[in-house]
Amino acid sequence: MDIQLLKVFYTAAQEGNISKAANKLNFAQSNVTHKIQQLESDLQTQLFYRHNRGITLSPSGQILLPYVEKILHVIQEARSAVESSAAPTGTLHIGALETAAAIRLPALLTQYHTHYPAVDLSLITGPSEQHLHALLHYELNGAFVTGPVVHPELIQEDVVSEELVLVTPVSHPPIHSVHDIKLLTFLVFHKGCSYRAKLEHLLLDEGLSPVKFMEFGSFEAIIGCVGAGLGIALLPRSIINEAEQQGRVRCHEISKEHAMVKTVFVRRKDALITPALSAFLSEMKEHFH
Repeated sequence: MDIQLLKVFYTAAQEGNISKAANKLNFAQSNVTHKIQQLESDLQTQLFYRHNRGITLSPSGQILLPYVEKILHVIQEARSAVESSAAPTGTLHIGALETAAAIRLPALLTQYHTHYPAVDLSLITGPSEQHLHALLHYELNGAFVTGPVVHPELIQEDVVSEELVLVTPVSHPPIHSVHDIKLLTFLVFHKGCSYRAKLEHLLLDEGLSPVKFMEFGSFEAIIGCVGAGLGIALLPRSIINEAEQQGRVRCHEISKEHAMVKTVFVRRKDALITPALSAFLSEMKEHFH
């Protein structure tokens, strides 16, 4: 199979539209259509269904896609392995939970950038679920996510454990169990957030589900709204310390079985460990251990 045909197929599958794929590849639309037809002829199967909204993978296309994704990644990896020097250079894409990015990583990233300025480091923040998906599709070199992670294609290294606490307005009375909660609106991140999952498990175990959830996009917004009396949140103590010391919110401990959450660093087992990633792993181990 021709590599260029595979690239066109992969881009078309990602975009779901021939015109968008042509723009991304800087090809004429007719050229994209022709190359897809070439690949379909070579494989003697239809790879896409055409419709008014664009294109959709056929069953054969769905089978082919993960193989093409891996082939294109291996080609890029081979090029990186041949071109890479002993000194860390090139790109490094790291995913991280927002808490890790805000509290745990600034010193590590500063140290890494100081030691290896030739590396173009990108940090992408988001929930664990998003990063695991990106890792499995070769879009990240590694990610800091909530552990443990059990997946045959991934390897994990422990980074840090931290305590989750219930966060309420200062005026809220002491909470000895979740049944003492006076406000039943919980301020949370979107689905896929590990802290939200922990909260849902806690409430379910205590028979308090379902309750009202209000979704937010940042810790600052959640902390501010909790302080204003809008609701309650379950957050890492490390990110709440300053707001609590300033008298803006109040923290309450929860049962140990639900309180502890582990952050791990995950990467693909089959991915090339470039000099840039190797240096990052060394810096990370020294920083956290």
